[in-house]
Amino acid sequence: MSQVGYWYNGKLILGDRIELAINDPGLIYGATTFTTLRVYHHSLSHPLTNWDAHCARLRRSLQVFGWQFPDWERIRHGAEQLLPSFEVLRIVIFPDGREWITGRPLPADLSERQHHGVIAWLAAAPHLRRSLPTYKTGNYLGGWLALQKAQQLGAQEAILVDDQGNWLETSTGNLWGAKDDCWWTPPIDVGILPGVARSQLINWLEQQGLEIRQFPWNQERVQEFDAIAYTNSVMEIIPIHTVLTSDQPFEYRSLSGVLAPLQCLFVESKK
Repeated sequence: MSQVGYWYNGKLILGDRIELAINDPGLIYGATTFTTLRVYHHSLSHPLTNWDAHCARLRRSLQVFGWQFPDWERIRHGAEQLLPSFEVLRIVIFPDGREWITGRPLPADLSERQHHGVIAWLAAAPHLRRSLPTYKTGNYLGGWLALQKAQQLGAQEAILVDDQGNWLETSTGNLWGAKDDCWWTPPIDVGILPGVARSQLINWLEQQGLEIRQFPWNQERVQEFDAIAYTNSVMEIIPIHTVLTSDQPFEYRSLSGVLAPLQCLFVESKK
């Protein structure tokens, strides 16, 4: 990344270090809002890139927090400077409207995860939750801690839960379940992030005439699914074939055609 650098406050900066004031609230409180997007075909206008939805997410957070809006044209220009080098962009906005855009490649094992699925760990401890869960803020400590613990246990993802033990979301995405030709996902009002990919998939499934049910994932429901997966804008659809718990693990079919309707959105749009 040292050759390409990043975009910060209206400038393309070479290197991998950023300079912030020691009293910057983004540094000492995690007072930022961000969105992470995958850029398809090096184009911000590609339907799957969904640039407008990501900008709308940032606007909603800034409006609720009462923060200053950035220069949106400058943000797009900064993103375009990084497009030739990166497939994934992370756009961060500070309370005073400063923008910070970084890029990274897709995960090296993404195809393997998409085809074979992953192991997830059920993060039942109260401290392993995201702060302000319906927004993407710089304070992601709870989710990050859950993911670190999951990886220590040999899993690739963590599933966060509420006080009643209901499954909410993963540390990096939204949950989906398949059962009886119907698609299930936890509702936003239980305290989860309204993911951009989640919204895309809901619209896609509705267009295909498929049934979607947004209900809490209690202990009985999670045992009835034929298959489960998590989604986000970078990873698309990642099947979960095993969930590690403090008792017996849950086993699910990872692919076997069950998740095909979800995957079709991304397959068709890449052509």
